[in-house]
Amino acid sequence: MTGHVRDRLGGAPTLSFEFFPPKTDDAEATLRATLRTLGALRPAFVSITYGAGGSDAARTRDLVVDLTAHGDVPTMAHLTCMGHTRAQLRMLLEDYRAHGVANILALGGDPPADGSPVTGEFRYASELVDLVRETGDFSVGVAAFPELHPRSETTDDDRRHLAAKLGRADFGITQFFFDPVPYFRMVEDLDALGCSVPVLPGIMPVTTPASVRRFAAMNGSRVPPALFERLEEATPADRLAIAIDHATALARRLLDGGAPGIHLYTLNRADAAEPIARALGFG
Repeated sequence: MTGHVRDRLGGAPTLSFEFFPPKTDDAEATLRATLRTLGALRPAFVSITYGAGGSDAARTRDLVVDLTAHGDVPTMAHLTCMGHTRAQLRMLLEDYRAHGVANILALGGDPPADGSPVTGEFRYASELVDLVRETGDFSVGVAAFPELHPRSETTDDDRRHLAAKLGRADFGITQFFFDPVPYFRMVEDLDALGCSVPVLPGIMPVTTPASVRRFAAMNGSRVPPALFERLEEATPADRLAIAIDHATALARRLLDGGAPGIHLYTLNRADAAEPIARALGFG
């Protein structure tokens, strides 16, 4: 389904989901079932991730194009600077435009997972935003880090760069976090800099504590020790219930505080995302 994400923001709080491209037939079947389940909640959009250094570029492209052509929800493609030349990025954007893809999340990107040297002509997401704008009428999102970007040296430096990046974009989506205070502080800092671009908070239910710990270490997200101790000691069923309760409570605090919506990192499963969304009144 075509449609710009920017047109869905600014009214009632939105619900959106993130997925990653599957690598096996079984993973494909799981994702399709999850898409059907979560699609019934009528999210504002869904997004599809992009591997470190562009490692999942073809899978991302094929899934985004397929969902745009046959899905019922606007789909946003993640796109990263690293690992690509300007010409390669422009070619992919032109391909997206030709297939009706209208939404891009422009990211700096993670280094290659195998430790090989970082390549590519761009270093910063703001450069990619400019290229996206030059190439077509895309709705453009960027990433935000409530607890500071890993490359930022100070809070002031981080916020100035974020405000400048958001000024080029239509909206932001945060990395996941577990405490609402840094998110609200970030919004206040941006407002003081004259930036009112909406920033959707990203929430990851902690259904797999070991994996989330690893993601948090990469993103600079603070892990609450007491929560993770409970999760790691719990049975699988209890762990799911704890994850749902924590993520729902966090989302409620964010929405009550004025967040423009909730973006759920699903890990391609509906078992946590669906009850969280329904508890929040979506669907």
